[in-house]
Amino acid sequence: MKENMYWTQTHATGGITLGNTVVKLARSGWMLIRFIAVISSSIVVVLSSLLPFLLYTSVPFSDLLFTFLLLSMTAVLFHGVLTHLFNDHTDHLTGTDAKSPAQLSGGSRVIQQGPLLPKEMWKLGKWLTIAMTIVAAFFAIFGRYDLTIFILVGIWAATSYSLSPFRLSYRPFLGEWLSLFPALFTLGIAGPWLVSETLPVWAIQNAFMNSLICMSWVMVHHMPDVEADRQAIPKKRTTVVWFKEKFGLQSTRMPALLYLILSGLGAIWIGFERIAAAAIVFVLILFAMYFVVTMNPEKVHQITKYEKYLLILAILIAVVLGVFVS
Repeated sequence: MKENMYWTQTHATGGITLGNTVVKLARSGWMLIRFIAVISSSIVVVLSSLLPFLLYTSVPFSDLLFTFLLLSMTAVLFHGVLTHLFNDHTDHLTGTDAKSPAQLSGGSRVIQQGPLLPKEMWKLGKWLTIAMTIVAAFFAIFGRYDLTIFILVGIWAATSYSLSPFRLSYRPFLGEWLSLFPALFTLGIAGPWLVSETLPVWAIQNAFMNSLICMSWVMVHHMPDVEADRQAIPKKRTTVVWFKEKFGLQSTRMPALLYLILSGLGAIWIGFERIAAAAIVFVLILFAMYFVVTMNPEKVHQITKYEKYLLILAILIAVVLGVFVS
């Protein structure tokens, strides 16, 4: 088996050494985290929430930098590590990752290329979940209920997305609305809450918009895997798969388009108080809609290319929302 190749080679050369372990962990971690996805979603959400404090308030830069680093590391831990550990493990067991075209989609390929075995990923995910639950309890004991809630939402999102009995990523609409959206929205309001202990309207708007934009490109991310997900056991019935089975292959663009339409309505909401932000964001959303409408669901390479464009647009939208708050 390809996934056991690493271990076969290691034992053939005299067993696992400290050097082998360090290299293995570094390689596994880099592959697993998938920084492009984490930066263009979670970390830009944090940036979008803190930019207004940097540009328009007297909050010390050191405080903002500390908060940014804290939330960014938290995002990497929950999104890049815990969520991907459980998601890759589950998708390996059901078989969808093995059948994926494996460009930007199809998991991190940590299992398929051998750095980690499935049982190791499960153990790492389990112990990390236990450790973070203990940390949340620690914060609760000392009255930091805000940090407790933030951590528990991250644990919920990572576990409910992939693990039974919920396994929400395998259910249409539920994965993005009950796992993905709560995690991103909470991350979006965490910065303002920690810095000022208040929630300005713009903070809620930014978190809402960035979450919807992220959900849109996640739907595009699922498009190349539609057949692999349908062949999984149990079937990974994502929202994209649901549309395909109900309305045909061409309709697989609809989930991404629907979330972009919701984002456009959100831009109108923002426009009542922040006309510059609304106008620029609305134009960027139109560009995103153009890419979604014109992509061919049968061409994996084109979908992957357009997904990269959508990631860039997501970053631009987050920055615009953070800069234009009045």
